[in-house]
Amino acid sequence: MTRRIVIAVDSFKGSISAAGAAAALAEGWRSESGADDVLPRPMADGGEGTLDAFAAAVSGARRIPVRVTGPDDVPVNAFWLLLPPTRDAPLGIAVVELASTSGIELLGVPPRLRPFDAHTRGFGEAIAGALAHGVSALVLGIGSSASTDGGAGMLVALGARLRDASGAPVLPGARGLVDVAEIDLAGLLPMPPGGVTVLSDVTNPLWGPSGASAVFGPQKGADAAGMVALERGLRHFGGVVAARTGVDPDTPGAGAAGGTGFGLLAWGAHLVPGANVVADLIGLRAAMVAASLVITGEGSFDGQSAAGKAPSHVAALAAAAGVPVALVAGRITPDASTSAFAASISLTDLAGSPDTAMSDPARWLYAAGVALAADFR
Repeated sequence: MTRRIVIAVDSFKGSISAAGAAAALAEGWRSESGADDVLPRPMADGGEGTLDAFAAAVSGARRIPVRVTGPDDVPVNAFWLLLPPTRDAPLGIAVVELASTSGIELLGVPPRLRPFDAHTRGFGEAIAGALAHGVSALVLGIGSSASTDGGAGMLVALGARLRDASGAPVLPGARGLVDVAEIDLAGLLPMPPGGVTVLSDVTNPLWGPSGASAVFGPQKGADAAGMVALERGLRHFGGVVAARTGVDPDTPGAGAAGGTGFGLLAWGAHLVPGANVVADLIGLRAAMVAASLVITGEGSFDGQSAAGKAPSHVAALAAAAGVPVALVAGRITPDASTSAFAASISLTDLAGSPDTAMSDPARWLYAAGVALAADFR
């Protein structure tokens, strides 16, 4: 009897793309159970791989090259995606990804973390490039940020001016946030006629115990004292911007991408769960019809994965369809609940160490596919 197996995994950050991960899992499954109908459906949630997901799903999408300032001030050759015109979007829709313009992976492997100096200027430059091209609307993916600048660098690249008490521009990155005395939005580029939709992978507010600094500061390289300093800067900057624009720093998603969600809210953008949009785009619900098993995963499945990350969304869709779901992750941390999954596999456990797993992720994803197929024979 032929079974349908749907593989909807996100990228394994820093090691393999979503498409590569899905292909390796599919190959492993087929080697063990070749009669099954295996459907790879690479996922994304607003972070890295979002452009690739749109490019694969939308016929006629074009990659438009752009050169921007990376989060460490080194020029980056990136691109944004132009979706073809429709009746509702006669100029097309631009998809811009923070991960490829201001993302943490641009800091190298292992990353040369810059908790106070990394910024989102390049992301803003790419957005400005898309606006200059002329588009009907923007879709922005904001996961995988290198910085905690509250979106300040992006806003400056879009024409805002941030000045200190003496009237001078503040330093870039999180370092300058505490010095912001005035924000001038008069020169801010107007939004396209169809507006700006932001794909976020988290629901965190800008500040507080579940805010950008407290939750994501360590990922950006901040120690305990650094997190306190980052929090101070976000609270000061957020207060100045909120007084000027009325945007609530407690809005879910304001703390996404080191506070870039908040900066985009100040511009007038609309935040939505990224995994929902991508799942609809790739027809994931339809693929699950009559499926026997769904496999999902990401590089690190942790306590934050339930707050908007791709695996949690895929698991919810599978549950609604009455289909069991399995998890494959580079690592599964002790604080992560796997109760929603019929099975879970850590590549770190398979390989024996994180370094071994990351050195050849396709090999261990293949092995995970073999193991799952044997278990669900």
